[in-house]
Amino acid sequence: MGKSCQVSKLCILSVVLALVSVATIVALWTIALTGGDDVTPPWDRYRLPTALVPDSYNITLWPRLSPDPNTGLYIFTGESTVEFECVMETDLILIHSNKLNYTVWPNTHIAMLTASGGGSAPSIKSSRLQPQTQYLVIELNGKLSERQKYQLHTEFTGELADDLAGFYRSEYEEDGVRKIVATSQMHPTHARKTFPCFDEPAMKAVFHITLIHPRGTVALSNGMERDIVNTTIDAVAVTQTRFEPTQRMSTYLLAIVISDYKHLSATQGDTLIRIWARRKAIEQGQGNYALNVTGPILDFFQLYYNISYPLSKSDQIALPDFYFGAMENWGLVTYRETNLLYDPVTSSNRNKETTATIIAHELAHMWFGNLVTLRWWNEVWLNEGFASYVSYLGADHAEPAWNVKDLIILDDMHRVFAVDALASSHPLSSQEDSIILPDQINEQFDAISYSKGAAVLRMLSDFLSEPVFVQGLNRYLNHFAYSNTVGNDLWQHLQMAVETNNVSLPRPVHDIMNRWVLQMGFPVVTIDTLTGEVSQEHFMLEPKSKVTVESPYNYEWLIPVRWMKSGEVQRDVWWLMEKTAVNEEMTSGGSWVLANINVTGYYRVNYDLGNWERLLAQLNSSEHQVIPLINRAQLVDDAFNLARAQLVSSTLALRTTSYLSVETEYMPWQSALDNLQYYYLMLDRTEVYEPMQDYMKKLVTPLFLYFKNQTSDWTRIPDRHTDQYNQVNAIRMACRTGVTECQNLTTTWFKQWMDNPQHNLIHPNLRSAVYCSAMAAGDEAEWEFGWSQFKDASLASEASKLMSALACTSNTHLLERYLSYTLNPDMIRKQDATSVITSVASNRWGQSLAWDFVRAQWKYMFTQYGVGSFSFASMISGVSARFSTPAELQQLEEFVEEHSAAGFGPATLAVEQALERTRANINWLQQNKHELLDWFISQTGRHTG
Repeated sequence: MGKSCQVSKLCILSVVLALVSVATIVALWTIALTGGDDVTPPWDRYRLPTALVPDSYNITLWPRLSPDPNTGLYIFTGESTVEFECVMETDLILIHSNKLNYTVWPNTHIAMLTASGGGSAPSIKSSRLQPQTQYLVIELNGKLSERQKYQLHTEFTGELADDLAGFYRSEYEEDGVRKIVATSQMHPTHARKTFPCFDEPAMKAVFHITLIHPRGTVALSNGMERDIVNTTIDAVAVTQTRFEPTQRMSTYLLAIVISDYKHLSATQGDTLIRIWARRKAIEQGQGNYALNVTGPILDFFQLYYNISYPLSKSDQIALPDFYFGAMENWGLVTYRETNLLYDPVTSSNRNKETTATIIAHELAHMWFGNLVTLRWWNEVWLNEGFASYVSYLGADHAEPAWNVKDLIILDDMHRVFAVDALASSHPLSSQEDSIILPDQINEQFDAISYSKGAAVLRMLSDFLSEPVFVQGLNRYLNHFAYSNTVGNDLWQHLQMAVETNNVSLPRPVHDIMNRWVLQMGFPVVTIDTLTGEVSQEHFMLEPKSKVTVESPYNYEWLIPVRWMKSGEVQRDVWWLMEKTAVNEEMTSGGSWVLANINVTGYYRVNYDLGNWERLLAQLNSSEHQVIPLINRAQLVDDAFNLARAQLVSSTLALRTTSYLSVETEYMPWQSALDNLQYYYLMLDRTEVYEPMQDYMKKLVTPLFLYFKNQTSDWTRIPDRHTDQYNQVNAIRMACRTGVTECQNLTTTWFKQWMDNPQHNLIHPNLRSAVYCSAMAAGDEAEWEFGWSQFKDASLASEASKLMSALACTSNTHLLERYLSYTLNPDMIRKQDATSVITSVASNRWGQSLAWDFVRAQWKYMFTQYGVGSFSFASMISGVSARFSTPAELQQLEEFVEEHSAAGFGPATLAVEQALERTRANINWLQQNKHELLDWFISQTGRHTG
């Protein structure tokens, strides 16, 4: 559908309102021009005035779960009364509203205003909608009185669209029957698409929700169901569910779901825990794991924060269509099915870890984010970074055998280092007035906010010590409960804890942290073990990059350094407080020095060449374990990235991988594979590809044979969580590099499944690797079988594995067909379209196909799908990841130029990063290709001729 009016009577009303607004516009501007320095009328500004503060909402919503016979549209109707207090005299009411059509009241306006407590309210002079800034604008004939409360009444209709934003519909099929779920995603700015509201995080209020829904369905919201009655409205038999009032909270945390789902329940102390999902999913036990870990995770956070869970219940629900991974609505957390549901028969240990950590992330928000909320979106990082950091602690409590806390290094720090080392990065915190538009708000939810946020808070907790960090946190949460804060408030409460506990810091907490929060990027710390000189430099992946963003601290940081010398960890943190300093204890005297122990600091480390040689010698000795596990992963990751930045040679970086033929631990292997993935992206269309494949085959074959032996010829699964991960790496890389035994193994397993589709004997942990390998080795028969299994999959995580594997085929016709399916939601759900496109782009045969497809379909996807259902940023990053030639840069520049008028919405930053990354790739390839070719040949004996 385009943007045409969708309800005929409301269309007429809109025309009338438009004429009224044109008639009054001159007067409005006159008022504006005489009222102060800023001549922009308030309704043309994106931030609400501060004159009115909401107290409570009374909202009734009635979604129709079948289409309107006249228009074919799904709609919802609603009525709302918002009570607000006037804190400053005004004759203007601005309240957010987007894509809602209003009923005209007897007063000829689209709202009614009354005064609370028997007072009188001024009459309404005009009421209209301002679509650009998403306001309902009400001008009054008199002023609202200070400290008086008023009530604004509205009745409205909206479309229950499938756009994954606001109040929307999700569809799925069960036992051959198409079913509709009415659900919501208010965050960050979509509550206004559901009912008129003061839709800013600081505008907290209490919500009284009533839902009208078809009989036989269940209604859920933030509060507990309090009153459920069957009734008849307009000759329709319905159920009406009223909920207990919410706590005082922000609009973006409101949640509403109507479905015919089933649930599992348990109690933890005084808290009712429920897991909701499709009936079949619950019957098959897919919600059991989530139910089992939620209680321990809630318990952990109650102890960690030293504050009881603030609500009477904790509902968690799995939705077929959901844009984000999950959303922390207070008391009713919504999830993608893949993130909440776990089937012990068909889900992998990766799925299990995902479920545990995402539940922990969302439940962490129940206190940090929901009980205490940041005032504005410019400090999103504190909310999301904190939840990302403590999600590892919560999951570790629920699953102590996994050692999941260490995985923050691979999953967050290494991931975000890659983005934060670009000139197009941005600081964690922005100026409040620089984040105004909805698209700008959406852009804040990126790797910087989540992963860098997590990394710097982990560093802070480390140098304060966890008990001091937690004490300051508790004070902060108690002090600001049910209200809003800015980032500095947390630093102040942590500083109080520092002083209470006599912690020795070189500067106050806010002084140290502002350097990590208010300037983008991070340092590389260089240690010269000959002289003991230690220096810092802003680390840039591309040395020619021009940093145009000014830093208030001149890109210098206050850096906590934990270090060791020849296997002995030094007890105290050493602080690098200036550009260059001397630490004489770091002179080596023939021993190796290693800094940033366990990577608690958010920075990279470089050394003089002599120290690198000593570290490499230790790695290649029989005692590589003397270097801590996390630091073995760090040495690989730092070396490869220092080489990208031309601070060490590419061959030195590659030499950190030589010892992997005797390494069996997951973290160093994963670190190496992540970094070598860049080499594959840059080199798999060049003559370096075959010698590189030979080297990788030589490296991975011992690992493959190790796991063959450990698992008694692949008949069982390793005991340790990370060993299970590394078994997958062994199979994936052995097959990818042409180890015949591996390829025969995966092809045989897949063929057995094709011969007997009801019995998939491939272990869930190995399915992603096996499916991809078999698709790559096979052709149309394997692909069609995979597609039919994908369409029939009853478990979302199994569907997800197949969806990725379908992109592994080397048949370009199948890849083109697969891309075309992303434009048909009956074939590929809107929420999954982006990941299909990026998966195809990650295939060396599919890269150019995906790029051509995106260019051809960009306008359609951008206008028809909308930002609520498409991750345009990850799509741009995915299709441009391999770009490394001047021709590809030119194509990218032409693409940007072609669509510059319409803009790129929340993908704007990703487009800038893609351009910067492509230029860096071109330079890297020119400088390194021949050196790498020579090195790989020297390691494998392959001769090219």
